[in-house]
Amino acid sequence: MSTDLKEKKTETAGEINARDAYPYRFLGAINSPEDLRKLSSADLPLLAAELRHFIVNSVSQTGGHLASSLGAVELAVALHYVFNTPDDPIVWDVGHQAYAHKILTGRREAMATLRQTGGISGFPKRSESPYDAFGTGHASTSVSAALGMAVASYLQGATERWHVAVIGDGALTGGMAIEALNDAGSWKDQIRLLIILNDNNYSISAPVGALSKNLTKLVSTPAFLGARERSKQVLSHLPSLWEFAKRFEKQAMNFVSPPSSLFSTFDLNYFGPIDGNDISYLVRVLQNLKTQRGPIVLHVVTKKGKGYELAEADPTTYHGVSHFDPEAGVQAKKSSAPTFSNVFGRWICDTAEKDPRTYAITPAMTEGSDLDEFAKRFPKRFRDVAIAEQHSVTYAAGLACGGMKPVVAIYSTFAQRAYDQIEHDVALQHLPVVFAVDRGGIVGADGPTHHGLFDIACFRQFPGFTVFTPSDENECRLALNTAYSLDTPTAVRYPRGKGPGTPVTAVNGETIPIGKSVEAVRLPDDVPEGQRVIFLAFGAMTWRLMDAVKQLRAGLIDMRFAKPLDREAILDVARRADLLVTAEEGVIEGGAGDGVLEVLAEADAEVPVLQLGVPDRFLPHGSIDALFRLCGLDTDSVVRRVTERLRK
Repeated sequence: MSTDLKEKKTETAGEINARDAYPYRFLGAINSPEDLRKLSSADLPLLAAELRHFIVNSVSQTGGHLASSLGAVELAVALHYVFNTPDDPIVWDVGHQAYAHKILTGRREAMATLRQTGGISGFPKRSESPYDAFGTGHASTSVSAALGMAVASYLQGATERWHVAVIGDGALTGGMAIEALNDAGSWKDQIRLLIILNDNNYSISAPVGALSKNLTKLVSTPAFLGARERSKQVLSHLPSLWEFAKRFEKQAMNFVSPPSSLFSTFDLNYFGPIDGNDISYLVRVLQNLKTQRGPIVLHVVTKKGKGYELAEADPTTYHGVSHFDPEAGVQAKKSSAPTFSNVFGRWICDTAEKDPRTYAITPAMTEGSDLDEFAKRFPKRFRDVAIAEQHSVTYAAGLACGGMKPVVAIYSTFAQRAYDQIEHDVALQHLPVVFAVDRGGIVGADGPTHHGLFDIACFRQFPGFTVFTPSDENECRLALNTAYSLDTPTAVRYPRGKGPGTPVTAVNGETIPIGKSVEAVRLPDDVPEGQRVIFLAFGAMTWRLMDAVKQLRAGLIDMRFAKPLDREAILDVARRADLLVTAEEGVIEGGAGDGVLEVLAEADAEVPVLQLGVPDRFLPHGSIDALFRLCGLDTDSVVRRVTERLRK
């Protein structure tokens, strides 16, 4: 076994052998943080090791976000050990790192259902546990949420409650996190807010030696903090000396720990960096800080994948995993038909080879959007702006103003974070920015925070936008070619994963007519009156409906575009069909189907219409097949719904 789980060290902080069976010495007895707080501090290192063993083996069966959770084990233990949770709420930014938190708060057995249909969520979720203080899934929200909770406690007289926000160094790049820090500093000692900066060495530099550690240990003690407070009281009556003291302290901290300059700018008390995987030291610092007031920032450095050698060596691969063998690790998948992301990745490389104006942008999704090859081949024309969706869009707008041809590769669920920038900075100015909208539709196990269900409704609102909904791999290439050729804003929306396996034969520069659909399946001539059904399908629903179309002996139109709609084709099928069925993998309200109804209403066309799509609810997590059944979009449900509608 080639991992740190190999050696059994039963009385140390070492990792536990992966073959050891549950229950564990300490973990098996912990069903709540109250049980955790009964342990001595000397027992905590072994508990952390048991947690890591449990997480690796559990996630290897269910899939999930592994590396981040392994790195934050000590942090989760220490927070629940020191603070009175759930009365002292903890807000986990994004939630990738929260598996130890879930296990310690009564969901150990439920981890076997993680991200499964009907099981627990992969992210903190308020409806799941009182210990999940705030629902998460998107980045950079924790400080704002925890600050709001802290102010609510202050206004209600609960001034002794602590409120903890755990935010990663990556999430700190999000603009709203900076906005929240700016606001938090204005509350000074009125609230009890602790902001944990969980730095896994991906963005912020590592600690600066022993001097930094020892200083942090010193300045977090009650004695030091009390002395500082007494000095404040004395020197505040002597303005010149007080200002000098404040400047000296800030400069001293900046010298020892450069990241502190950011937080001192917001008038936040900063401590760190410290080793976030040293649980004994972490507990002592938290206990010291708990005696104080005011907004406090504690900078902890953790190691992604901690305790599992393979994840430590390759945290990107082990960030999000499916089922794997813990001893063999995650195995590379054999090459097969390309995903839609692969189609995009190859297209943009080919395009950049011929056009020096091509510029690719992504907000922290280089690998997921398949831009890693582009980044290697065209480094001067590539920018990963980190978790900063709003900036990515307006940055692209500026590039377009400067004569470049920017392409923003963004997941559907994250594009909605930049709604204002898409409208105000791109659409309003009619700028030629191409949005490659990945993960459009139902994504499965990540659940409601990650389903891409609102993009069609969003983009079709904007005047001047062309919205492509390619049905297969070749259509995706054609759509990208066409979008790039236009001198107007465009969005090409495609689903996660693979399509029907259609060979990509479209050559570079080959385009399709704007707003024109294609007939995928002709309505048979011998279908009797009263039974004539024609589907208007958008995107992947075109091939997903094929079995239902055959069973119903229906016609099928691949609409290709959500905007502009093929008005001529819509009115034609309205004349020929007894039932017109719109189908999209997105919300019905405001979606492409609503656009079809608008066309019919404007033309006073009278034809029964059945709209298929995602109902007016937030979809849970689960398997793709289960979620399609839930929405009535699987073959059996479609056939049943159409048949019932024909009988009316």
